[in-house]
Parts: sequence; C-alpha cells; structure tokens
Amino acid sequence: MTTPRTGPPTTPASNLANSEEPGTDSEAPPTDNRSRLLLSALLTATFMAVLDVFIVNVAAPSIGTAFRASGADLQLVIAGYTITYAVLLITGARLGDLLGHGRVHLAGLALFTAASLACGLAPGVDWLIGFRLVQGAGSALMIPQVLSLIQRAFTGEARARALGAYAAVLAVGAAAGQIVGGVLVAADLFGTGWRPVFLVNVPVGAVLLVLGAKVLPASGPADRAAARPLDVPGLVLLGAAVSLLTVPLVLGQEEDWPLWSWLSLALSAVLFTLFCGHESRLARHGGAPLIALRVLRHPGMSLAVLRVLLVMAVNAGFLFALTLHLQGGLGYSALRAGLTFAPTAAAFGAVGLGWRRLPRSWWPALSPAGFALTAAGVVWVGLALRGGHDGGAGLYGGCVCAGAGLALAFGPVFTGALATVRAADAADAAGLLATVNQLGQLIGVAAFGTLFLNRLESLGAPQAYTSAEAFRVTAWALAATAVPAAVSGLVLRRR
Repeated sequence: MTTPRTGPPTTPASNLANSEEPGTDSEAPPTDNRSRLLLSALLTATFMAVLDVFIVNVAAPSIGTAFRASGADLQLVIAGYTITYAVLLITGARLGDLLGHGRVHLAGLALFTAASLACGLAPGVDWLIGFRLVQGAGSALMIPQVLSLIQRAFTGEARARALGAYAAVLAVGAAAGQIVGGVLVAADLFGTGWRPVFLVNVPVGAVLLVLGAKVLPASGPADRAAARPLDVPGLVLLGAAVSLLTVPLVLGQEEDWPLWSWLSLALSAVLFTLFCGHESRLARHGGAPLIALRVLRHPGMSLAVLRVLLVMAVNAGFLFALTLHLQGGLGYSALRAGLTFAPTAAAFGAVGLGWRRLPRSWWPALSPAGFALTAAGVVWVGLALRGGHDGGAGLYGGCVCAGAGLALAFGPVFTGALATVRAADAADAAGLLATVNQLGQLIGVAAFGTLFLNRLESLGAPQAYTSAEAFRVTAWALAATAVPAAVSGLVLRRR
C-alpha cells in the first residue's frame, strides 16, 4: 500500500538496518547463536507480559471467593495491570532511549517478576490490586524495549521475520492467557487455588533475568548528547488523559455508568487535545516531544494505528464475551472454558508465523481479508451457540476462522509499519503501537462486554438460552466493527 509522505524519503529496510543512527546502543551485531537467544528472551518476556492481561479472567471467580471481593474489586484486579501498563508505556519507551534499552528491559523484567511474586502471596484483595498496578508498571518498562532491541539487533529479512514472530506472540498471548489460567486454577497446585496464575511468572522471570544479562545490550546510547530528554509536561498530560480514559472503561459497567465516568471520558478528550497541541508546539520550537511527529507521518503508520486499535478491540471483546457466556451461561469450569480457546490460539499462531510465505503481491490485501475472515468467524461462533447449545464442532470451526482472521488483520500491517521505521524512531514506534494495543483491548472489553451484559440483563436471568442470545447480538456487533475496517483498508490502499 502507498500513502503520501510529507517527511524524508523512505529508506529500504535492508539499507536502513545497516546504517548508523545516532542514539543507538553501542553494541556489535550479535552472532547467529546470540541472536536466537536474544530473540527467544525478548519474545518470552513479551508472551509473559501479554499473558498476564488475560490469565486472571478465568481465575476471577476463585479470587472473589477467597477474598470475598466485590465486583469492582475484581474489575480492578483484572484491569489494574492494564491501566498502569497503558499509562506508562510511552514513558517506558523514552526511558529506554535515555538509559539504554537493554538496561531498562532488565529493570522492568525484575520489577514484573517481583510484583508477580507479591501478587501470588497477597494476603487480601487490596494488596492484590496494589501489586497488580506495580506489575503493570514493570511491563511498561519491559515491553517497549523489545521492538527497539529487535530493530537494532536484526537487519533486512531477519528483522521482518523477528517482527512477524513478535506480532504473533503479542496476540497469541491473549487466547493463551485464558487457557493457561484455566489449567492452573483447575490444577489447584498444592492447594494454592488461584495463586499459581501469578507465581508461574517467577521462575520464568528469574531465568530470563540470567539469560538477559548475558545477551541483552546494557549500555546507554552511543551519543548521549543526541538522546532526547524526557518531556515531563507531555508525560503528565498523556498519563492523565490515558488514566481518565481507562478507569471509566474498566469500572463504568460495574458502577452502572455514573456521571463521574462520563465526565472522566470528556476530560480525557480535552487532555488528549492539549497533549497534541503541546507536542506540536514543542516540535516547532526544536524541543523533544514525547512522541516524535515524524513517526505518525511514516508511510502506513497512521493506518497501522487504526487497524491495531480495531483488531485488538475485536480480539479482546470476542474473548471476554465468549468467556462470560461459557462460564456464566453454559456453566463451564475454568479449565474447560480456557481450553475452548485453544483453536483460536493455535490458528493465530500458525497464520501469524506463516503469512510471510504467501506471494508478496498478496500482502497488501491480507489485512482487509483478515478483518473479513474475523467477521465471518465470530458470527459463525454466535450461530453455533444459538439456543443455548454447546456449539459442537461449529464452535471450534468458528474459533479457528476468527483466530486466522485476527492474525491476518494484525500481523502484516504491524510488521509492515515497523519494518522500515528508522532505528532512531524505534522507541517512539514501539511505545505508540504498544499503547494503542492496550487501549484497543480496554475499549473492546468495555464496549462489547457492556453490550453483552446489558443484553443479558434485558433478557432476564443468565441461563444458557438468554446468555447465548446476548452473545449472538455481541457477535454481530463484533462483525460490524470488523467489516468496515476491511472495506476502508481497501479504499485507502486504492487511493
């Protein structure tokens, strides 16, 4: 796809990746073996961080019973992690630029691992909420560095393959979180109930810390004078705007959308506008904005932001609504509900890693086709479950279709947008797309979760039939979101 460009000429990925950029880590290119270890460490950390967004979903009933927690408490346990994750992602990216991406990644990994241990040992729900906030902060330091490190460690086709693997891991973690959470809760290891969903991160994090210390670049920028300072006013404005957006999205449904939630959303829009104005003025006067405007002007980046937002919203809304129906309407155990998502995760992983083998002439059409396939998949699932039935083979066929469609909608556009981003802009691009990823998930859970719950309430008690009807309506809404994304992508590509 081609779009008008107002910035400097585009540089081919193979040439750009080998060029010298100011502000890059002063490390020699890694050997093949070290490259594999580096990518393995980065992707495992990414998978672990994404997993923790969803792994708590199926454990929530057990946590509520253990702590006699309210619905609002459980909402904060589930989403508190995502709130600090989304709010601090851009800051984490900038700190990596200033202090060295390898060093900040290890610091974030250490904080995430320690907070996971604290969550697993939490004596009460208030402690658990607090530790989840800290866990999200650790991810916000850790994850933005992954793309920057990939941009600096890999070149040409190897970089594109690494970005494709990263994109696959990013979204497979969503469905895998439901599966792993169900397995761990059902296993009830040593009578610990829900606690292993957090404690599982501790040994993995410890191994990654040891491995990362050997293979990650820990030095700071090669040219510290070229490193941009932290834009504190921009950070405050963006953090406040994201917080005011995410908190009502998380708690609005539980609190029946009170006046404060709408005021918070309105004030968030005002602060986002002020942030954009501040960043523009800062750039015009030669300052160092929190997000470099040239990143948004990069060919395909604006469309990538829109598509990532939409595909993550559909992905999160589908997983959340289907989980509610399986456990609440059909009475599935945590294990059975979690394993139901295995076909979705398998299809996403296989297609996410394999789409690059398709002819290059097909690549521009893959994302629109993916959105269309996603729409067909979610409607298929809704029809398979109608009438309160368990769906049989149709449920799994629809999940495979949806997983494959989500992979095609997400992977090509994500990889294409980042494959030729300047190495100096890698931190900005990483923080921007990771933030959009998290906001898309929050919006998806809030919008489609609210639709499902409101429809369920209007139909009566959450029995199998009424829950299936609520999910059917939600599936059509998910499809209605995916189809325009496919059509608009084709229109923009033609232009």
